[in-house]
Amino acid sequence: MPRRTTITITDVAREAGVALGSVSNAFNHPDKVRPETLERILETADRLGYAPNQNARMLAGGRNRLFGLILPGLDHGISLQIANGASAEARKHGYGLLMASAQTDEKTARQYRDYFTGTRVAGILMQPPAVRDWKPLDSPSHIPLAYLDVQNDAPGHYVAADNLAIGELLARHAFQSGARRVAVIGNPTLNRLALRVEGMRQAFASGAACPYEVLEAGAWNSAHDGLDLGRLLAERPEEERPDFIIALTDTLATGAISGVRAAGLRVPNDIRVAGCDGNPLAWTGPVPLTTVAPIGYEIGRRGVRQLIAQIDEEDPGEAVENHQELVRPFLLARASTGVNRSDDFADPDIDISGYL
Repeated sequence: MPRRTTITITDVAREAGVALGSVSNAFNHPDKVRPETLERILETADRLGYAPNQNARMLAGGRNRLFGLILPGLDHGISLQIANGASAEARKHGYGLLMASAQTDEKTARQYRDYFTGTRVAGILMQPPAVRDWKPLDSPSHIPLAYLDVQNDAPGHYVAADNLAIGELLARHAFQSGARRVAVIGNPTLNRLALRVEGMRQAFASGAACPYEVLEAGAWNSAHDGLDLGRLLAERPEEERPDFIIALTDTLATGAISGVRAAGLRVPNDIRVAGCDGNPLAWTGPVPLTTVAPIGYEIGRRGVRQLIAQIDEEDPGEAVENHQELVRPFLLARASTGVNRSDDFADPDIDISGYL
């Protein structure tokens, strides 16, 4: 049997008709290569079956062109949006993206962090599992790291939705659309949920003429809890019944719509219902849900930007302060609150191409 021939960088350069340095730059610094030349080199390498030796590159002091992304799972829309946004932004800067699912387990997330560190990826993005009192992991200072979808006061780099603003946005939508009595449902066990409740409290305190109540009940990821709460509220006497329900998550909101309907009332005619987290995977009910526009794509995109900014720092190993970037939310007003329009998306710094 003839022995398989190893394709080298020299073979690629000869076949593509370019210098060795151009091939090296194509894999290590693609921004330094003209687009038409880069395309020819990559096409030639693919046709010949050439793949750069990552270990050799590391020994030679080269840079890995891969980022690692650790997600808690693939069962929530925001995680899928983060993956899409991070992948698109990484490709734009000449990087690839490796993804791992921790299955909502902190130990597994830590193991993936250690694995990516050991393979010397260019940087790590992590969306932490949704747990109470989450704290950032210790991480080697030579590996850029950014946490996604979480706000924290500890040193580190973070990108998240502005959850305080999300709460304010939904509360204002309720009382500006004429709500007479509002009920907020959901157990705010996570920091992001507590911030949404605080944003609602501030909005109602500053501009609402209608009474509101917060029912701290219902798991954030349980449509069944939402159904029970929606039915419970709908079965109250008419003079005590809310005419607007805000659920802390879209999963709870979808359940609440079913609960209101199960009690014999109509959405939105009798009770309007809104969610809070822009999760299209929860939009399976009979009434299109008012919520915020899905924001995970932008979180993933900006997370990659933060990694690249850390890579470009002159001394990436120096002490990290708290660097927190919040993504502004937009209202996605739909039939569940009696309207079908969205707020203006004309913000030049927001990329909504992968939102919906």
